[in-house]
Amino acid sequence: MSYAVDYFADMGQISQDAAARHQCPYLVKRYEKEFINQGGSSEWLRGLDHIPDKLRAIYDINKILAHRPWLLRKEHIELLTKGINSWSLSEVVHAMVLLSHFHSLSSFVFSCGLTQKLDGLSSPKLKSAPATLGAPATATAAAAPSLPPQPQPQPLLSVANAATIVRQTTTTPVHQKTVLGEISLNTGGAGGTKPDYNTQNAASNNGSGGAPGDGAGGAAGGGGAGAAALNGYLATAQQLPQQHGISVEALMERMKVLSQNQDECSEAELSSRFKNVEMQTAELAAVTPGPAVALPPNISHYVDDANFIYQDFARRGAENVNTFRIQDYSWEDHGYSLVDGLYNDVGTYLDEKFRSAYNLTYCTMGGIKNVDTSKFRRAIWNYIQCIYGIRHDDYDYGEVNQLLVRPLKMFIKTACCFPERITTKDYDSVLVELQDSEKVHVNLMIMEARNQAELLYALREIMRYMT
Repeated sequence: MSYAVDYFADMGQISQDAAARHQCPYLVKRYEKEFINQGGSSEWLRGLDHIPDKLRAIYDINKILAHRPWLLRKEHIELLTKGINSWSLSEVVHAMVLLSHFHSLSSFVFSCGLTQKLDGLSSPKLKSAPATLGAPATATAAAAPSLPPQPQPQPLLSVANAATIVRQTTTTPVHQKTVLGEISLNTGGAGGTKPDYNTQNAASNNGSGGAPGDGAGGAAGGGGAGAAALNGYLATAQQLPQQHGISVEALMERMKVLSQNQDECSEAELSSRFKNVEMQTAELAAVTPGPAVALPPNISHYVDDANFIYQDFARRGAENVNTFRIQDYSWEDHGYSLVDGLYNDVGTYLDEKFRSAYNLTYCTMGGIKNVDTSKFRRAIWNYIQCIYGIRHDDYDYGEVNQLLVRPLKMFIKTACCFPERITTKDYDSVLVELQDSEKVHVNLMIMEARNQAELLYALREIMRYMT
């Protein structure tokens, strides 16, 4: 095999292994075909025991990045760059970009219900009927990072093209009917006084059923009937939307109040609010996992240590891991330049992709026009990264509890951490007033915020190794 074919094969194998961590057969099967089309050895497709030692060496990093990226250390990078099958730093960065992309792309595929819709190969746990989704979801699901320029055609869609797709999604609205009509909500406090959404009474209004410790306020209660009701949420939300949703008008009112009341908070108070949201997230259940199900046989040979899954950052305990503070290491100030220096132009492509996803808006919300959604979008982005232990120091995490109701938090956490548990029914059960194109935008933010979170941990350790 030529060097170019070897390189394509290596990167294709990494893509498959990354998607397999989240049991995403749609992506695994797609890139198995691309792997063979680019001259890869069919022997490699027999599983991890049949791939070259150099590729096997990165599997632990694949596993850590997919589920607990805060456990990554510079020693992992050092091991890759030493010995007979060593990686160059540019290869390491390329691999990190691919791993993080395909982990987060798996989140997108499942959160849009695409696995069930496109090929019916979803996890045995997923039983609901497929839903009809908008065009942006299908188009973006094919996006993947680029390989370095080569003379022959590239099988994977480039990061530049992925950014273009995201940008086109932003500027080319897809007009679809509202999924569900008006949902009533007692907004309270709309007469000029900033409403308190962090009380038990407010919790019952925004869709938690009034359980103590709702995600909109106190620490989420985990036991008894409250936990049972929480675990049953996504299965019943579609039938009982008035108990589980929030009206667009109510959400707009909350955003308006927050924009008008920019309270100054001390550093201690901002830190306390972040920790509050972090602990609530740890106590928030994902979609009910149900009985243990074996890995699908067409994926299991790509997975090692299947019991290594997401563990809430706030429960890191003896691991003694500090919160990742954006003021100490950010994409804009550190990660971007490191990627661009070691992996030509890809830092620029990634930056454009992140910015496009973060700024996605039609300035509409469920059929209402001229809406400033920036508060809502920022709350979603920062909440996703909070799930991975990342704190934006200048952000008031109290806004997360004001704008993201418990059911939406539950969906986001599942899409990020356990995407293989998402069903099309779950997709239909959240943000029910939004158009499908707007819901796909939320899923794009889930994908890109998660992608950036993984990359931040990986790039920080590469920088530490280099220095």
